[in-house]
Amino acid sequence: MTCLATILLTIRVLCIGNSFSWDAVEQELVPLCDAKGIDVEIHNLYYGGCSLQQHAEFLFKDTAAYSHRVCTNHKSAIQHRQSREMRGDISLRDALRDGTYDYISFQQASHDSGIRESYEPWLSILIDSVRAYQPQAQLCWMQTWAYSRDAKHPAYPRYHNDQQEMWDSIQACTRYVKEVVNRHPDHGKWLLIPCGQAIQLGRSSSLGDTFCRDGYHLNYTYGRYTAACVWYEIITKKDVRHNPQRHPEMSRREQRIAQKCAHKAVKKVQK
Repeated sequence: MTCLATILLTIRVLCIGNSFSWDAVEQELVPLCDAKGIDVEIHNLYYGGCSLQQHAEFLFKDTAAYSHRVCTNHKSAIQHRQSREMRGDISLRDALRDGTYDYISFQQASHDSGIRESYEPWLSILIDSVRAYQPQAQLCWMQTWAYSRDAKHPAYPRYHNDQQEMWDSIQACTRYVKEVVNRHPDHGKWLLIPCGQAIQLGRSSSLGDTFCRDGYHLNYTYGRYTAACVWYEIITKKDVRHNPQRHPEMSRREQRIAQKCAHKAVKKVQK
């Protein structure tokens, strides 16, 4: 009975993702949850640069295209251990058959994140298919972030190499996702995971435009930590500002700024 209760209390998350979900959930989310005694099991389906269209095409063909990364904290009577496991390649259908999930997240590839025409019909196809396998899961949209001002990404010219233009476009597409979701009222209310909002708020802090390591992926300290703090608040419903977990290479000032920006972003979308 004890083992069953432990399993039932574990928060299980599936990210239909790419390198941006890697940044957001694979490094800092489990330690944040662990610091508060929360059991989690994060399944990230990683395929670099994967767009909604490509996710849908992989689904149609049942292609085992994804690197299956599982991050968790294992508990037993004698140990409490965090782990990150790289499993074999997997298809989306097989991942959806692998038990039940509490949260399932969707996201657009960063280069298409502000291009409205890139969302449909792919998002609706994915919504219907995922819900067929996981009727009980809370569906989520992970909002990605704009590139750094000096980014060299080949898709940045689509936004005239302008961070503000890209961020405005991402916000417009986030509103469009809400419109698409509202066409599927039988699938329940969605949650927005505002990682992009938190990063943009961070850029307005004393840390400036330093959250990315290469112009688009988050840096390994407060960049990834900020995105994970957003996830933490969404899946645990707890205020991350009370969480003591801090990356060992982060200062307490960086921790406070990251937590504050994440909390503010979540509260903003929950109004």
